[in-house]
Amino acid sequence: MATVEVEKKTTLSTMVQAVRSAMIDEMTLDPNVVTLGEDIGPRGGVFLVTEGLIDKFGKDRVIDTPLAELGIIGAAVGMAMFGLRPVAEIQFIDFLFPGFDMLVSEAAKMRYRSAGQFYCPMVVRSPYGGGVRGGGYHSQSPEAYFVATPGLKVVAPSNPYDAKGLLISSIRDDDPVVFMEPKKIYRFQKQEIPNGAYEVPLGKAAIAREGKHVSLITFGAMVQLALDAAEKLKPQGVDVEVLDLRTLQPYDCDAIMTTVAKTGHVVLLQEAPRIGGFMGEIAAYIAETGIEYLEGPIVRVGGWDTPFPYALEKAYMPNVERVTRAIKKTLNF
Repeated sequence: MATVEVEKKTTLSTMVQAVRSAMIDEMTLDPNVVTLGEDIGPRGGVFLVTEGLIDKFGKDRVIDTPLAELGIIGAAVGMAMFGLRPVAEIQFIDFLFPGFDMLVSEAAKMRYRSAGQFYCPMVVRSPYGGGVRGGGYHSQSPEAYFVATPGLKVVAPSNPYDAKGLLISSIRDDDPVVFMEPKKIYRFQKQEIPNGAYEVPLGKAAIAREGKHVSLITFGAMVQLALDAAEKLKPQGVDVEVLDLRTLQPYDCDAIMTTVAKTGHVVLLQEAPRIGGFMGEIAAYIAETGIEYLEGPIVRVGGWDTPFPYALEKAYMPNVERVTRAIKKTLNF
Protein backbone atom coordinates (compact mmCIF):
# COMPACT_ATOMS: atom_id res chain seq x y z
CA MET A 1 0.00 0.00 0.00
CA ALA A 2 1.40 3.39 -0.99
CA THR A 3 2.39 5.80 1.77
CA VAL A 4 0.80 9.22 1.50
CA GLU A 5 3.10 12.08 2.47
CA VAL A 6 1.31 14.54 4.75
CA GLU A 7 2.81 18.01 4.78
CA LYS A 8 3.78 19.14 8.26
CA LYS A 9 1.80 22.11 9.54
CA THR A 10 4.48 23.18 12.01
CA THR A 11 8.25 23.14 12.26
CA LEU A 12 10.38 22.94 15.41
CA SER A 13 12.43 26.15 15.23
CA THR A 14 14.87 28.33 17.10
CA MET A 15 14.37 32.09 17.08
CA VAL A 16 16.98 32.43 14.31
CA GLN A 17 15.06 29.95 12.18
CA ALA A 18 11.74 31.63 13.01
CA VAL A 19 13.01 35.04 11.91
CA ARG A 20 14.41 33.52 8.69
CA SER A 21 11.08 31.78 8.08
CA ALA A 22 9.24 35.09 8.46
CA MET A 23 11.57 36.72 5.95
CA ILE A 24 11.13 33.90 3.43
CA ASP A 25 7.35 33.90 3.76
CA GLU A 26 6.99 37.65 3.35
CA MET A 27 9.51 37.92 0.51
CA THR A 28 7.65 35.12 -1.27
CA LEU A 29 4.23 36.69 -0.76
CA ASP A 30 5.22 40.30 -1.51
CA PRO A 31 7.79 41.16 -4.21
CA ASN A 32 8.15 44.63 -2.66
CA VAL A 33 9.80 43.18 0.46
CA VAL A 34 13.59 43.49 0.22
CA THR A 35 16.36 43.19 2.78
CA LEU A 36 19.67 45.01 3.07
CA GLY A 37 22.60 45.06 5.45
CA GLU A 38 26.23 44.22 6.05
CA ASP A 39 27.23 40.65 5.06
CA ILE A 40 23.62 39.45 4.77
CA GLY A 41 24.13 37.91 1.33
CA PRO A 42 26.42 34.86 0.85
CA ARG A 43 27.61 35.15 4.47
CA GLY A 44 24.04 35.06 5.80
CA GLY A 45 24.62 37.75 8.42
CA VAL A 46 26.78 37.67 11.53
CA PHE A 47 24.30 35.29 13.24
CA LEU A 48 23.34 33.51 9.98
CA VAL A 49 19.74 34.76 10.19
CA THR A 50 19.60 35.53 6.46
CA GLU A 51 21.48 32.39 5.42
CA GLY A 52 20.25 31.15 2.03
CA LEU A 53 18.06 34.14 1.24
CA ILE A 54 20.29 35.43 -1.56
CA ASP A 55 20.11 32.05 -3.31
CA LYS A 56 16.34 32.10 -3.10
CA PHE A 57 15.61 35.74 -3.96
CA GLY A 58 18.72 37.05 -5.69
CA LYS A 59 21.06 39.97 -5.09
CA ASP A 60 18.50 42.58 -6.17
CA ARG A 61 16.33 41.74 -3.15
CA VAL A 62 19.03 40.61 -0.71
CA ILE A 63 21.45 43.50 -0.81
CA ASP A 64 24.92 43.38 0.72
CA THR A 65 25.81 46.92 1.77
CA PRO A 66 29.02 48.73 2.73
CA LEU A 67 29.86 49.15 6.42
CA ALA A 68 27.77 52.31 6.67
CA GLU A 69 24.75 52.25 8.98
CA LEU A 70 23.75 55.80 8.06
CA GLY A 71 23.62 54.69 4.43
CA ILE A 72 21.69 51.50 5.25
CA ILE A 73 18.97 53.34 7.16
CA GLY A 74 18.89 56.22 4.65
CA ALA A 75 18.52 53.82 1.73
CA ALA A 76 15.73 52.00 3.54
CA VAL A 77 13.87 55.27 4.11
CA GLY A 78 14.06 56.08 0.40
CA MET A 79 12.94 52.58 -0.57
CA ALA A 80 10.00 52.73 1.84
CA MET A 81 8.81 56.12 0.56
CA PHE A 82 8.65 54.84 -3.00
CA GLY A 83 6.76 51.61 -2.67
CA LEU A 84 9.11 48.98 -1.26
CA ARG A 85 9.03 47.37 2.18
CA PRO A 86 12.68 47.18 3.20
CA VAL A 87 13.97 45.13 6.12
CA ALA A 88 17.32 46.57 7.16
CA GLU A 89 19.61 44.42 9.27
CA ILE A 90 22.06 46.13 11.62
CA GLN A 91 24.65 43.58 12.81
CA PHE A 92 24.39 44.64 16.47
CA ILE A 93 21.96 47.25 17.75
CA ASP A 94 24.96 49.11 19.22
CA PHE A 95 25.93 49.89 15.61
CA LEU A 96 22.60 51.58 14.89
CA PHE A 97 23.73 54.86 16.43
CA PRO A 98 25.53 56.11 13.26
CA GLY A 99 22.14 55.75 11.51
CA PHE A 100 20.20 57.25 14.42
CA ASP A 101 19.55 60.58 12.71
CA MET A 102 18.01 58.97 9.63
CA LEU A 103 15.82 56.79 11.82
CA VAL A 104 14.52 59.38 14.29
CA SER A 105 14.62 62.53 12.14
CA GLU A 106 13.43 61.08 8.84
CA ALA A 107 11.77 57.67 9.12
CA ALA A 108 9.88 58.39 12.34
CA LYS A 109 8.59 61.76 11.15
CA MET A 110 7.80 61.05 7.51
CA ARG A 111 4.08 60.39 7.86
CA TYR A 112 3.55 63.42 10.12
CA ARG A 113 5.67 65.94 8.22
CA SER A 114 4.09 64.98 4.89
CA ALA A 115 0.54 65.12 6.30
CA GLY A 116 0.07 61.48 5.34
CA GLN A 117 1.25 61.84 1.75
CA PHE A 118 4.19 59.52 2.43
CA TYR A 119 4.48 56.47 4.63
CA CYS A 120 7.65 54.77 5.76
CA PRO A 121 6.92 51.02 5.95
CA MET A 122 10.34 49.75 6.94
CA VAL A 123 11.76 47.43 9.60
CA VAL A 124 15.15 47.69 11.27
CA ARG A 125 16.09 44.24 12.58
CA SER A 126 18.93 44.03 15.05
CA PRO A 127 20.21 41.72 17.80
CA TYR A 128 20.40 43.38 21.22
CA GLY A 129 21.37 42.66 24.80
CA GLY A 130 24.04 40.80 26.72
CA GLY A 131 24.71 37.26 27.76
CA VAL A 132 27.11 36.27 24.97
CA ARG A 133 30.28 38.01 26.24
CA GLY A 134 30.13 40.67 23.57
CA GLY A 135 31.58 43.50 25.63
CA GLY A 136 30.60 47.15 25.66
CA TYR A 137 30.06 47.58 21.92
CA HIS A 138 27.96 44.47 21.27
CA SER A 139 25.73 44.07 24.32
CA GLN A 140 23.62 47.18 24.88
CA SER A 141 19.84 47.43 25.32
CA PRO A 142 18.99 50.89 23.98
CA GLU A 143 15.23 50.47 23.61
CA ALA A 144 14.50 53.64 25.60
CA TYR A 145 15.96 55.83 22.83
CA PHE A 146 13.56 54.43 20.26
CA VAL A 147 10.48 54.20 22.47
CA ALA A 148 10.91 57.92 23.22
CA THR A 149 10.70 58.78 19.50
CA PRO A 150 7.11 59.39 18.34
CA GLY A 151 6.52 57.69 15.01
CA LEU A 152 8.59 54.59 15.72
CA LYS A 153 7.19 51.26 16.83
CA VAL A 154 9.43 49.02 18.94
CA VAL A 155 9.11 45.23 19.19
CA ALA A 156 11.06 42.71 21.29
CA PRO A 157 10.01 39.03 21.05
CA SER A 158 10.83 36.45 23.70
CA ASN A 159 10.29 33.17 21.83
CA PRO A 160 10.37 31.73 18.29
CA TYR A 161 6.59 31.72 17.74
CA ASP A 162 6.26 35.40 18.62
CA ALA A 163 9.41 36.30 16.69
CA LYS A 164 7.97 35.05 13.41
CA GLY A 165 4.47 36.46 13.92
CA LEU A 166 5.66 39.82 15.21
CA LEU A 167 8.18 40.23 12.37
CA ILE A 168 5.51 39.52 9.76
CA SER A 169 3.21 42.08 11.43
CA SER A 170 6.10 44.57 11.49
CA ILE A 171 6.87 44.11 7.80
CA ARG A 172 3.21 44.61 6.91
CA ASP A 173 2.87 47.70 9.11
CA ASP A 174 2.90 51.10 7.39
CA ASP A 175 5.10 52.71 10.04
CA PRO A 176 8.82 52.19 10.77
CA VAL A 177 9.50 49.42 13.28
CA VAL A 178 12.64 48.74 15.33
CA PHE A 179 12.64 44.97 15.73
CA MET A 180 14.92 44.03 18.62
CA GLU A 181 16.06 40.40 18.62
CA PRO A 182 17.46 39.09 21.95
CA LYS A 183 20.61 37.34 20.78
CA LYS A 184 21.10 35.59 24.12
CA ILE A 185 18.15 33.35 23.26
CA TYR A 186 18.63 33.16 19.46
CA ARG A 187 19.25 29.43 19.81
CA PHE A 188 18.23 28.92 23.43
CA GLN A 189 14.95 27.11 22.82
CA LYS A 190 13.04 25.40 20.04
CA GLN A 191 9.32 25.82 19.58
CA GLU A 192 6.76 24.54 17.10
CA ILE A 193 5.82 27.36 14.74
CA PRO A 194 3.29 27.23 11.90
CA ASN A 195 4.55 26.83 8.36
CA GLY A 196 3.40 29.78 6.28
CA ALA A 197 2.71 33.35 7.26
CA TYR A 198 0.80 34.34 10.38
CA GLU A 199 0.63 37.55 12.41
CA VAL A 200 1.07 38.27 16.09
CA PRO A 201 -0.51 41.71 16.55
CA LEU A 202 1.66 44.65 17.54
CA GLY A 203 0.69 46.35 20.79
CA LYS A 204 -0.63 43.21 22.50
CA ALA A 205 1.12 41.69 25.51
CA ALA A 206 0.88 38.03 26.53
CA ILE A 207 0.69 36.23 29.85
CA ALA A 208 3.74 33.96 29.93
CA ARG A 209 2.78 32.53 33.33
CA GLU A 210 -0.42 32.85 35.35
CA GLY A 211 -0.08 33.90 38.99
CA LYS A 212 -1.90 35.69 41.77
CA HIS A 213 0.59 37.25 44.22
CA VAL A 214 2.86 39.51 42.19
CA SER A 215 3.10 40.74 38.59
CA LEU A 216 6.54 40.44 36.97
CA ILE A 217 6.49 42.56 33.80
CA THR A 218 9.27 42.28 31.22
CA PHE A 219 10.16 41.49 27.58
CA GLY A 220 12.73 39.81 25.34
CA ALA A 221 15.37 37.57 26.91
CA MET A 222 14.30 38.64 30.40
CA VAL A 223 11.04 36.70 30.06
CA GLN A 224 12.92 33.43 30.54
CA LEU A 225 14.71 34.89 33.57
CA ALA A 226 11.33 35.94 34.97
CA LEU A 227 9.99 32.41 34.51
CA ASP A 228 13.05 30.97 36.24
CA ALA A 229 12.57 33.32 39.20
CA ALA A 230 8.89 32.39 39.39
CA GLU A 231 9.74 28.69 39.54
CA LYS A 232 12.30 29.28 42.28
CA LEU A 233 9.69 31.02 44.45
CA LYS A 234 6.95 28.48 43.82
CA PRO A 235 8.05 26.11 46.63
CA GLN A 236 7.90 29.09 49.01
CA GLY A 237 4.22 29.61 48.22
CA VAL A 238 4.76 32.71 46.05
CA ASP A 239 2.71 32.60 42.86
CA VAL A 240 4.24 34.92 40.25
CA GLU A 241 2.42 36.14 37.16
CA VAL A 242 4.75 36.96 34.24
CA LEU A 243 3.57 39.45 31.62
CA ASP A 244 5.53 39.52 28.35
CA LEU A 245 5.05 42.97 26.80
CA ARG A 246 6.20 41.84 23.31
CA THR A 247 5.69 45.38 21.94
CA LEU A 248 7.27 48.30 23.78
CA GLN A 249 5.77 51.03 21.61
CA PRO A 250 2.85 50.98 21.69
CA TYR A 251 2.67 49.01 24.92
CA ASP A 252 -0.44 47.19 26.06
CA CYS A 253 -1.99 49.41 28.73
CA ASP A 254 -4.98 47.12 29.28
CA ALA A 255 -2.86 44.03 29.89
CA ILE A 256 -0.63 45.90 32.32
CA MET A 257 -3.55 47.24 34.30
CA THR A 258 -5.31 43.87 34.34
CA THR A 259 -2.35 42.07 35.93
CA VAL A 260 -1.69 44.92 38.39
CA ALA A 261 -5.33 44.87 39.51
CA LYS A 262 -5.11 41.09 39.91
CA THR A 263 -2.01 40.92 42.13
CA GLY A 264 -1.48 44.36 43.69
CA HIS A 265 2.31 43.94 43.56
CA VAL A 266 4.61 44.78 40.63
CA VAL A 267 8.23 44.06 39.71
CA LEU A 268 9.57 45.51 36.45
CA LEU A 269 12.53 43.80 34.77
CA GLN A 270 14.86 45.05 32.04
CA GLU A 271 18.48 44.51 30.92
CA ALA A 272 19.19 48.20 30.32
CA PRO A 273 20.58 50.55 32.99
CA ARG A 274 18.00 51.59 35.55
CA ILE A 275 18.16 55.39 35.13
CA GLY A 276 16.13 56.52 32.14
CA GLY A 277 15.18 52.95 31.30
CA PHE A 278 11.97 51.95 29.54
CA MET A 279 10.57 50.34 32.68
CA GLY A 280 10.54 53.74 34.33
CA GLU A 281 7.79 54.63 31.83
CA ILE A 282 5.81 51.55 32.81
CA ALA A 283 6.27 52.40 36.50
CA ALA A 284 4.97 55.92 35.88
CA TYR A 285 1.97 54.60 33.95
CA ILE A 286 1.06 52.19 36.74
CA ALA A 287 1.49 54.86 39.42
CA GLU A 288 -0.66 57.36 37.53
CA THR A 289 -3.37 54.93 36.44
CA GLY A 290 -3.51 52.10 38.94
CA ILE A 291 -2.33 53.47 42.27
CA GLU A 292 -5.49 52.19 43.97
CA TYR A 293 -4.55 48.60 43.13
CA LEU A 294 -1.05 48.70 44.61
CA GLU A 295 -0.37 47.04 47.97
CA GLY A 296 3.40 47.56 47.86
CA PRO A 297 6.03 49.60 46.03
CA ILE A 298 6.77 49.19 42.33
CA VAL A 299 10.25 47.65 42.25
CA ARG A 300 12.58 47.81 39.25
CA VAL A 301 15.38 45.39 38.39
CA GLY A 302 17.84 46.24 35.62
CA GLY A 303 21.45 46.60 34.62
CA TRP A 304 23.69 48.89 36.62
CA ASP A 305 24.17 52.54 35.62
CA THR A 306 27.55 51.92 33.99
CA PRO A 307 28.78 51.06 30.50
CA PHE A 308 28.24 47.38 29.75
CA PRO A 309 31.32 45.52 31.07
CA TYR A 310 33.08 42.55 29.52
CA ALA A 311 34.74 40.74 32.42
CA LEU A 312 31.86 41.43 34.84
CA GLU A 313 28.97 40.62 32.52
CA LYS A 314 27.33 38.16 34.94
CA ALA A 315 27.51 40.69 37.76
CA TYR A 316 26.02 43.38 35.54
CA MET A 317 23.04 41.53 34.13
CA PRO A 318 19.91 40.82 36.17
CA ASN A 319 19.78 37.32 37.62
CA VAL A 320 17.33 35.11 39.51
CA GLU A 321 18.59 36.22 42.93
CA ARG A 322 18.09 39.92 42.19
CA VAL A 323 14.62 39.29 40.80
CA THR A 324 13.52 37.17 43.76
CA ARG A 325 14.79 39.82 46.18
CA ALA A 326 12.74 42.44 44.36
CA ILE A 327 9.64 40.26 44.53
CA LYS A 328 10.06 39.75 48.27
CA LYS A 329 10.61 43.47 48.75
CA THR A 330 7.22 44.42 47.35
CA LEU A 331 5.40 41.46 48.92
CA ASN A 332 6.86 42.16 52.40
CA PHE A 333 6.10 45.87 52.35
